[in-house]
Amino acid sequence: MRARPPAGWRTTTRTSPASAPPLATSGEAAAWLEAERPNLHAAVGYAAAQGMPRQSIAIAAAMGGFLRARGHWDQAAEQYQTALNAARQAGDRAGQAGLLDELGLLQQLTGDYPAATATLAEAIGLFRDVGDLPGQAYARNHLGLVQVDIADYPAAAASHRQALALARDAGDQLAEAVSLIDLGLVQQLTGDYPAAAACYQQALPLTRSVGSKFDEADAMCQLGAVRRLTGDYTAAAASQRQALELFRQLGDRLGQAWALDELGLVERLTGDYPAAAASVAEALELFRDLGNRHGVAKALNSLGQLSLQTAAPQEARAHHGEALAIARELGTPHEEALALEGIGCSFLHQDPAEAVAHLRHSLAIYQQIGAPDTRRVQDVLGDLTKDY
Repeated sequence: MRARPPAGWRTTTRTSPASAPPLATSGEAAAWLEAERPNLHAAVGYAAAQGMPRQSIAIAAAMGGFLRARGHWDQAAEQYQTALNAARQAGDRAGQAGLLDELGLLQQLTGDYPAATATLAEAIGLFRDVGDLPGQAYARNHLGLVQVDIADYPAAAASHRQALALARDAGDQLAEAVSLIDLGLVQQLTGDYPAAAACYQQALPLTRSVGSKFDEADAMCQLGAVRRLTGDYTAAAASQRQALELFRQLGDRLGQAWALDELGLVERLTGDYPAAAASVAEALELFRDLGNRHGVAKALNSLGQLSLQTAAPQEARAHHGEALAIARELGTPHEEALALEGIGCSFLHQDPAEAVAHLRHSLAIYQQIGAPDTRRVQDVLGDLTKDY
């Protein structure tokens, strides 16, 4: 879900422009960027072709966060590649590192995990070579997000702990906050909810002190997930609504999708099924529109769980079946296990043998990746084998 300020921006020299449009608010700035997007895209290519790599890198980096938030991922990737080629021709190692970091993040968002791993490893090496500690921290956090998606939680924890140490050594509060949020996510996914909540609570004041609304929203969204997992549904809903409002203010569509999906989970658990259906459907539409297939699988699993709760097993099976196909294609084990669990539960009263087969497959994956969901499936299997 997460996206960071472009590291490559730090490699350029900032000078005052000869003229600038009168933009008083972030909304006006976003509107100007959208209107000028084709021209700025052309400027990246023109600068690269005319032997002006610094300008090509600067424009691509400055636009990166905007393009990512609005879902213009193809344009962002093309600009990064153009500027990266220019940086390589110029021997600009710092520029290469920043662009590779951003390109690797885009590859993670689109589910190309092997490419993202290779790209981010190259970025980390270059940041290390040029002595950029915050750059290393961001790139290691992005690598950790890839490792989270493929459910390699020990590797992800190591990446985020290394990033946290680098951020603190550099005295970079934003990089420290990012590292804490991402480390908390690993702890959350492996069932250490108190540690995860502590990380998010430590990160929140840091995000506010540096004025990063995106990372504040991210921390609130993840804190809301922990509150849901520990049964504090009122606080969880409040956290997700706060995160959703911040993401909407920023125009960050991917953040909105994650917050909406999480809000839908809380609404389902509190029995507000119409609201849950609306929240998750909106999340699914955003994920599909953005091309974030991991998010699509997550939202489909959420809809499947809602269908099970509202006594629609065939509908649940269809949602979970679609999620299962996507998860297997991407290589995201947690969503695969969740889909198998849902399909198994959809057969509980119709075909117990089929239910057991799917639930056991789900259990094996949960156990392999070290997810706390193991206990839930064990309980269902225990009741099922006892009854039948």
